[in-house]
Amino acid sequence: MTTWNQVYDPFGNAWLSTLAASLPVIALLGMIASGKVQAHIAAVLSLIIAFLVATVLFTMPMDLALRASVLGMVTGFFPIGWIILNVIFLYRLTVEKGWFATLQQSVAGITADRRIQLLLVAFAFGAFFEGAGGFGTPVAVTGAILIGLGFSPLAASGLSLIANTAPVAYGALGAPIQGLASVTGYDPYVLGAMIGRQLPFFSVIVPFWLIWVFAGFRGMIKIWPPILVCGASFAAAQFLISNYVNPWIVDIGASLVSMGALVLFLKFWQPKEIWASPALRGNDPSIGYGTPRPASLGAAVPGDLPKVELGGRTATSREIMMAWVPWIILSVVVAIWGTGWFKGIVNPLFTWKYEVPGLHNVIMKVPPVEAHPKAEPAVFAFTYMSYTGTGVLFAALISGLIMRFSPKRLVTAYIETIWVLRYSLITIAAMLALGVLTRYAGVDATLGLAFAGTGILYPFFGTLLGWLGVALTGSDTASNVLFGGLQKITSEQLGLSGILMASANSSGGVMGKMIDAQSIVVASTATGYFGQEGKILRFVFWHSIVLACLVGGLVMLQAYVHPFSAMVIHPN
Repeated sequence: MTTWNQVYDPFGNAWLSTLAASLPVIALLGMIASGKVQAHIAAVLSLIIAFLVATVLFTMPMDLALRASVLGMVTGFFPIGWIILNVIFLYRLTVEKGWFATLQQSVAGITADRRIQLLLVAFAFGAFFEGAGGFGTPVAVTGAILIGLGFSPLAASGLSLIANTAPVAYGALGAPIQGLASVTGYDPYVLGAMIGRQLPFFSVIVPFWLIWVFAGFRGMIKIWPPILVCGASFAAAQFLISNYVNPWIVDIGASLVSMGALVLFLKFWQPKEIWASPALRGNDPSIGYGTPRPASLGAAVPGDLPKVELGGRTATSREIMMAWVPWIILSVVVAIWGTGWFKGIVNPLFTWKYEVPGLHNVIMKVPPVEAHPKAEPAVFAFTYMSYTGTGVLFAALISGLIMRFSPKRLVTAYIETIWVLRYSLITIAAMLALGVLTRYAGVDATLGLAFAGTGILYPFFGTLLGWLGVALTGSDTASNVLFGGLQKITSEQLGLSGILMASANSSGGVMGKMIDAQSIVVASTATGYFGQEGKILRFVFWHSIVLACLVGGLVMLQAYVHPFSAMVIHPN
């Protein structure tokens, strides 16, 4: 079998090679940000550019590039597109029956204040779905719920993306950490503990940041107590579970603690002014600003919450309970689907593994990306029963029967959902094809090596490398697999803790989640904001960069400055 070695500096000039490697990403983000090119067209054009860069500039054989692109397209649908399709299917069913209207009003029954609704739904509830399912599930669910609550499409999309940051490193029951352990050889419990000494700082910051973006500084500072309760309780649980329990259940445990603490706190505290408008403050003039209004007759009284009304009448307790049933079923099913014991039962029975001929173990990663030449596997594991999206489909079908949909209507509704999402599914497939192609071509490794050459500043730029990896691949897991080995090798050469920098790859990567094109498409799909992906990208872009730089600053402190350096775990 003839193998092909990846080429990381095809021009013999690191600057030119890095510029060439960045062309597909620049093209993709540029076209989306311009707002003049539809997302699915931008994704396909960027894939073509990536194909030309890989084959013409980085000397990748064309047949390998074609196989890698097809593998990426299939990977785009399973599991990412599969999750989105079935989440939106469930959402549309609940809307059709009117149950979603009841649910949105019941959330308002906890608090009518839009800022606190964001804490509950986008941050805490979203973190639960990140921990249980990951891969786009939280943004799809929270974006749909926020739209139902009356938030503008831009607010629902952008704020869901910002909120879905701090939990990402522990998403899908610790999948990113497992991926990082697989390529570094470090104990996943140790990696999880180190990440748990980085992200809790941002678990406190992100809720404040989220509300600041939505309501402005004054709107944020007026409700600082519940923001602090929400973020601090999440951060404390995140640290304790990751360091003293295990890295698999961090998000689920922390999200439940955060939701419980916030709801309990609201029984004794309510804002003096209720922020009634769900529109972004100063960001979307077409729909007005989010301005506060006084609660009923002045200051809100603790426990004095609005009633749930439906069509001019108050919903019964049973109607409210039933409205939550589909989402409770979804939460339970997704949590079960993500457990190791469930996968251990179904995967041996319902798995089809396909080694891509002419691609599997044909491409070699070589130094300095790997210490020794290493064959790159190309296996598509069709674990269709354990996919999170399959669990979501089961939850949707069970919920549909409870809502008394006929089997015929469930089938037609599913077909309608596929048609509604056709462009989004094309976009996701093309974007994943681009990510997989650049990985097999070694193009992303060229970008990684550019970051690795920053010397004493490597803790900062190594963290941004994780950010770049997620922006490229749409997945913290993929970014860890992509750059984890490089982080370990480079940190050892510089005398830094390999565990610190491998963890920084994952912690920095979470801030890239809000700008990766795949997540933006998920958000636009969930909120019905089709064709406006450029607005979403422009809205979240600088938040992503600033937060990533803050993570990089923390890692620099942990690398060099006491007492932060005392937090670092060193390899044995």
